[in-house]
Amino acid sequence: MSSSESENMPTNQMIDRAEIKKLVDAEGPITLRGYNLEDLNLSRLDLSGWRFERCRLARANFNGANLEDVHFVSCRAGAASFVGADLLDAVIESSDFNNAIFRGTSLSSARFFQCKMTGADLSEAKILGLELEEVLFSLAKMPRLSFNKAVLRRVDFSDADLAGSDFRGAIFEDCSLRNAHLVGCRFEKADLRGADLGGVQMNDARRFRGAMISRAQAAELLGQLGLKVG
Repeated sequence: MSSSESENMPTNQMIDRAEIKKLVDAEGPITLRGYNLEDLNLSRLDLSGWRFERCRLARANFNGANLEDVHFVSCRAGAASFVGADLLDAVIESSDFNNAIFRGTSLSSARFFQCKMTGADLSEAKILGLELEEVLFSLAKMPRLSFNKAVLRRVDFSDADLAGSDFRGAIFEDCSLRNAHLVGCRFEKADLRGADLGGVQMNDARRFRGAMISRAQAAELLGQLGLKVG
């Protein structure tokens, strides 16, 4: 099956692991458009360069798979699992990956754009060069990750577990850290003027030592002590 043939298949067509394996063995990178792969076991397959468009991937198992340079576009992948998978240079765009599991996944140089990642688990993920723009990470598990010198655009970390993460030199543009768990985080030389710091208690403010904040943000933090900025 060629890429052009798969693109013309009817939407929501079912496919199983055996058929996927045949494509892996016989063809180059494939485009699957409108397929239903829910609950499918695709672990440890080499799907590098594949493109998934408008596919249903809920609870699919990609554990240990080679997904280098893969594209997920307008997919619904709630609770899908990517434990230990390689998503180097992958693109996830306009997709729903709520509660997806990326523990120990290589996401280096991957790009997430216009995605829902509520409750996703990125514990121990490798994220060097990860690009994030317009991503919802509310309630996500993201401890001890490095966003050193990253530019974060419209990223919502509200209520996320970011404990021990490194944001040194990061630039926040229209982002939210509201009620995020920030114990052990580092923000030296970070530009937080574009971040919503609502819910941050004064005793947590020391974590922003060395960061740049706005006058309004400083007034909000000092207001917890009954002080006013003139």
